Amino acid sequence: MLTFSRLIATPAVGYLIIHDHHLYAFSLFAYAAISDLLDGWIARRWNLQTVVGSVVDPMADKFLMTTLVTCLAVNGSLPIPLAALILGRDVSLAISALYYRYASLPAPKTMARYWDFSLPSAEVHPTTISKFNTFLQLSLLGTLLCTNLLHDPSATTSAAGGLLLSIQDALGGEQGVKTLIQGMSAVVATTTIYSGLEYTWSKKAVVILGGDEALKRKQGFRGRMIMAAGFGSFIAVAVYFWFNRRAEEELKEKANRKLKVKSEERKV
Repeated sequence: MLTFSRLIATPAVGYLIIHDHHLYAFSLFAYAAISDLLDGWIARRWNLQTVVGSVVDPMADKFLMTTLVTCLAVNGSLPIPLAALILGRDVSLAISALYYRYASLPAPKTMARYWDFSLPSAEVHPTTISKFNTFLQLSLLGTLLCTNLLHDPSATTSAAGGLLLSIQDALGGEQGVKTLIQGMSAVVATTTIYSGLEYTWSKKAVVILGGDEALKRKQGFRGRMIMAAGFGSFIAVAVYFWFNRRAEEELKEKANRKLKVKSEERKV
């Protein structure tokens, strides 16, 4: 029930971010994070893990992550190159997962059997860096939602807003917060690239079930190459956006310097 409530809340979070209702967006994000922790604790505490839950729960998490990244990039909070890396990694993993499922599914390969998760054909073992990367990504997105609160009048007048303003002052004002976010973004970009590339060389991340070792090696190699081609393409796109953004910033700086020189000449 908690998982499905996160699925329902996610589009609302995206809508609120796009329309600058930052206080409500952060509140729903906090609910989603707490409900995810609570859902996992309940499942482990009373041994309520199910096949459906094992599929829907990570689906809800990825849906939330994708929505947050997309909407924060649209409203300018998250740099486009970093958004391309995060989304590109997840899209590449999804495409390779579709291949792994089809290639490893025993015959007959029907649509009904393909989506029947009671017929496991491969096991995915998230790497340590991948888990750490997810934590860092959510930390960055949560931080961006918090900084957006500082531009929401309804939030800054509340007790939570006062706390955020105090934290901002402790970090050195707006410039300090900007530096913090730039540092976090650089770390997230690094872990996203590394964790994505790790799926292209690690043979333990995805274990194909079955007895034919030669076939399993061939299927595993193809799956890793699909991941490499997909993620490599997104890395190239991210690099293009990054250089394009730097070029635009340099042009703006030159234009500002020219305007400054002209204004000083007029004063003289």
